[in-house]
This record gives sequence, structure tokens and C-alpha cells, in this order.
Amino acid sequence: MPQLRLGVSLQPRWPLDDGSAVLRAAVHAEELGLDHVAVGNRLLDSGFGLDTDPFVLLSAVAGATTRLRLLTSVLVAPYYPAVLLANQAATLDVVSGGRLLLGVGTGWNPGEFAAAGVPVRERGARTDDHLAAAKALWTGRPADFEGRFTTLQGASLGVTPVTPGGPPVWVGGHSDVALRRALRFGDGWYGSGADAATVTDVRRRLRDLADASQDADRLTLNSMEFFTPPGIPALIQPPGRPVGGASPTAASVVDDLGRLAEAGLSACTLWLPVAAEHVEKATEWIAAEVLPQLA
Repeated sequence: MPQLRLGVSLQPRWPLDDGSAVLRAAVHAEELGLDHVAVGNRLLDSGFGLDTDPFVLLSAVAGATTRLRLLTSVLVAPYYPAVLLANQAATLDVVSGGRLLLGVGTGWNPGEFAAAGVPVRERGARTDDHLAAAKALWTGRPADFEGRFTTLQGASLGVTPVTPGGPPVWVGGHSDVALRRALRFGDGWYGSGADAATVTDVRRRLRDLADASQDADRLTLNSMEFFTPPGIPALIQPPGRPVGGASPTAASVVDDLGRLAEAGLSACTLWLPVAAEHVEKATEWIAAEVLPQLA
């Protein structure tokens, strides 16, 4: 089986009277040998999950861990002015020693866009503008940039990423527009609930959409997958087929992950729709029953 890096989401609603609970879960994930943890991006209460700024939370995780990679899954790029996005990502890249994976998307929630004062109809254009400007700033050289929403004249960030050219960018989305964005700005593609056939199809579509100057095969393919380990109750029903099926076993989970790896997936983030008190038990099951068979 090709190597598949496995991580978990830190999305459950953690108790407000114990702010360190999420950090303990991240440390535990690192101790168990998982590759990364992921944090989403919500401005308003979603009704489920930890609705925080991913840069802030992952900075705390960076200080509590030493090896674990830190994934924004996903950062809604239009919410962040380009210079702010570039500076915050560069700062986290530095304080984590280059462990940041910047998963980005255009967003979808009209209520959040309205609250942030960003026209939802501009989300795609703003994402392109902000990524292009951020990449110009991450070079470490004074940047000149003229975009629809961002203008830079000899601008230099206050902090230069330790990762040359900036942290790896994983562009989320399954549409042709999203795949073209990945080809232009990404180091990887980031899907949601993708099965092996979808991963194979995305690789084909990337090659078809690439122009002469783009190499589709340089992109890593990564995906967030839904998963609830046996014996742990789910708080909500996943919006897609979970890894291992509705009644997963170690064998069915490993089989599904193996198919994803054979199709070309490099990293898989397991999104756990479970209560906060069950996250560590869930990661322990993954480490005991799944990781040894992926090695």
C-alpha cells in the first residue's frame, strides 16, 4: 500500500470551562503517531464544533506539540485581507517550525459573509487575489502586486516564512474552477468525502485542465473523510459515506483507506462527529487498529 498520512479534526465542541482540553487531544494525537490535526474556520456559531479562528487555535497547538502538522481545514480565504492572511500564515509557519498546511476554500455561508462585510458573490475572485498576493509576499523580497482587491508597492512582510515560498497550500473544492485554482496557487488539492473513484477522476481532470506551463502531477491529493470508530456514538449523521461504511471494522476502514492510497491520496483527515470526551478514545482506536496496517 502506498504511504497514506492520517490525521484527525479537532472540531468537536470542547468545554469552555477547560480551554486546555483541545490541546491535550492534540498532544495525545501526536503521541499516538498521527500525522496532523485539522481546525476549521467559522466566524459564527455553527451549532456543532469548535467555531474558532484556525490561526489562533493552531498556534496554541504548535506550542504544545513538536512534530504534529497543523492543517487549516479549511481557511475561508475571502474573510482575510491578503496582507493579513499572508502575515498570519507566515507567523504560524515560523512559530511551528514549518508545520503549517494551509488548506483554503472560498466559503459558502451567506450569514458569515454578511457579518464579515464581504460580498459573497466576490468570494472566488477574492480567494484568487488573496492567494496571489500572499505568495508574492512569502518570497521574502519586496512585493509589487496589482490585483482587483489588493495593491502592493515594494511591500515586505514583518515575518518571512521558514518554509521557502510559504506554507504548502491545499486548495479545496471539486469544481473545475476549484481545480484550476489548485493548479494556479496550490501545492495540493483538498477534497471532502472523496472515494477512490473521485480521487482518480480528480487526477485526470487536473491533467486535462492544466495548461502548458502547469504540472498537474506535482500536486498532492488530500481529503477530509467522515469517520466514527466502533462503539463510539456519533452526535450527528455524516453528510457522506463514512470510511469503513455505516458499521466500520478495522478491516473495512483499512480497506477503504488502502483504496484511497492506491488511487493517489497522500493525506487523509478523519472528521470525527463525536463528543469532545470521546475524541481521545477515537484517536486511540485509530492508532491501535488502523495505523499499524498503514505503515
